[in-house]
Amino acid sequence: MRALILQRHRRLKWKALDPLEALLMILCGVCIAMFTLTVFCDVVTRTIGVPWLWLQQVTTAFFAWGVFIGLAAATRRLDHFYLAEITKRMTGAPRQTIEIVNRLIVLAVAIVIAWFGWKNALLDLGSFRMPSLIPLTVYTAIVPISGVLIALFTVEQLVNGWKHGFEGPEDREDVVEHVL
Repeated sequence: MRALILQRHRRLKWKALDPLEALLMILCGVCIAMFTLTVFCDVVTRTIGVPWLWLQQVTTAFFAWGVFIGLAAATRRLDHFYLAEITKRMTGAPRQTIEIVNRLIVLAVAIVIAWFGWKNALLDLGSFRMPSLIPLTVYTAIVPISGVLIALFTVEQLVNGWKHGFEGPEDREDVVEHVL
């Protein structure tokens, strides 16, 4: 499980949330694998003339869940949203300001995603996919969950960045060139 935890930007992370990051990475892998498998089975069954129509609904669910779980995991791992190319060359107060403003914007968006995702998921309880009659909430419930996780990880980064600074060894030019 430790191999699933990205150690980059460690100063911006709480150890207590590491198991959650690992779980999200496992769920991402499951969603990608199942999405791929269901698409493959859908193509094969249609090609041989006996399509399993319910596979499209399963594929849609794995796709939606995979995207929003991945979004939350990427937020924890600092793989999305951030102006890294601009800020990694900055230092001091200008960097601190841009990093904080950037994360406050992400936090605001996460709250909007959680709020309206929740409202949408509740509305979807009364709507169903045909022919299975699966409530649409099965597909959309991940949206508010993802919003809450993104907000949690953004607060984690804000608090730790404020305490320890946003700059780290991964921002050094020689490390960046070595990775490239």
